[in-house]
Amino acid sequence: MAVNGDNKRKADDRGGDGVTDFKVGTRDYSAAEGTTSKAIKADFENKSKTYTNGVVAKNDWKTFKGGLTGETLRIPDVNSGYPKSCFPTKWNGSGPHPEAVESFPIGDGLPDVNDFKIKFGLIVPSTNTTVEYDFWKIIFKNEELCKGIGFHCEGILVEAAKLDTDEDMLEFLKSFRKHLYSTIDRVMTSEPQYIIMGMSAETFFGGWEGNKEFKKELTDRTGLNIGTGAEACKCALEKFNAKKVAIITPYQEIGDKNVVKFFKEIGVEVVRIHGLKCGSATDIAHVPESWLEKCIKENLVVEGIDAIVQCGTNLSMVSLSDRLELELGIPFIPINAAILWFAMRECGIEAKLQGATRLFREH
Repeated sequence: MAVNGDNKRKADDRGGDGVTDFKVGTRDYSAAEGTTSKAIKADFENKSKTYTNGVVAKNDWKTFKGGLTGETLRIPDVNSGYPKSCFPTKWNGSGPHPEAVESFPIGDGLPDVNDFKIKFGLIVPSTNTTVEYDFWKIIFKNEELCKGIGFHCEGILVEAAKLDTDEDMLEFLKSFRKHLYSTIDRVMTSEPQYIIMGMSAETFFGGWEGNKEFKKELTDRTGLNIGTGAEACKCALEKFNAKKVAIITPYQEIGDKNVVKFFKEIGVEVVRIHGLKCGSATDIAHVPESWLEKCIKENLVVEGIDAIVQCGTNLSMVSLSDRLELELGIPFIPINAAILWFAMRECGIEAKLQGATRLFREH
C-alpha cells in the first residue's frame, strides 16, 4: 500500500535487514518529521486535462508493452497544451502594447525542445555525483543517436551518509525512505514520462519481492513506470544467458547479502562477491578505477563465471567496464549503463550505443 501525503503507514518494523526478516509492507516510506509534500500523479483517465499554463487540451497518453519486461507501459501526454506564449503586433514606446499581442499557435502541442523523444525523471541520493554524469556521458558520446533523450534529476536528502557498519547502512536506508516521496513529488513537477531510480541498494533490499514492492510504491504515487537497477541487472544477464556471476559493490556485508539474495531468487548464482565496504555514501565516488581494476582482476575473474556485475550507482565503472570486458573476454554489467539501457529499451528506444559495454552495443 502506498503512502499518500502526510499519512503514515503503521508497520511492525522498519523493513528488517532485508535478508533474514524481510516482509513486504514493512518498509516505512512515511515522511520525515517536518517534511510536507503533495503527491502529483500522471493522468491516464481523462480525455483532456488542464496543463500548468491553464490551457485545457487533449490528453493523448500512449500505452504499449515494455520492450524488456512486457509490462504495460503508460507514457503521459506532456505536450498537447504547451507552450502558451505570445508576440507583440504593436509597440508602445519601448514595450509591447498590452492590447496588441497575438499568441503563438499551439496546434496539437509542441514538445520540450531538448527532451522531445523521452523525458526521464531521475532520482539519486543527494550524495551521488556519478549517475547523472554517467548518463550524460553516454548520451553525448552518442549524440546523434540520442537526440531528444533527456533527464530531470533530483537528489534524495541523505541525512546519514556514514556507511561504516551494517547498522550504518540500514540507518542510511531508513533515512532514504523518509525523503523519497518529497523528492519524487519535486521530480513530477517537471512532468517526466518515466522514472529512473538512480540508487541501487534499496532496489536489491528484500530480494525480488522487495524490488517489486519498491516499484509499486513509486508507481502508486506517480502513476508512472519505474526502472530500477536491480531489475535492469536481471534483464541484462538474461540477454547474455548468464547464470553464474561475480559481483563488486561499495556496500557493507548486509548490502552484499541483499544483493546475493536478489540474484539467487532470479536464478543466478553469485560465485564471488566483493564489497568495498566504503565508509560513507560520499566515499563511493572517490574510489579510483585503479582500485576497482585491481579488485576485479585479482579477485573476481574466476573460472566458470558468465559475467561480472557492478552494483552501487555512485561507483563510476562504465568506462572501465567497457575496456575490461574487451580485455578479459567476459560481459560486464555496470549498473549505471544497465539502468539507462533498461529504461531506453522499455520505452522502445533501440539505439545501439558505443562506450557503454556490450549490453548497449549488442542488445
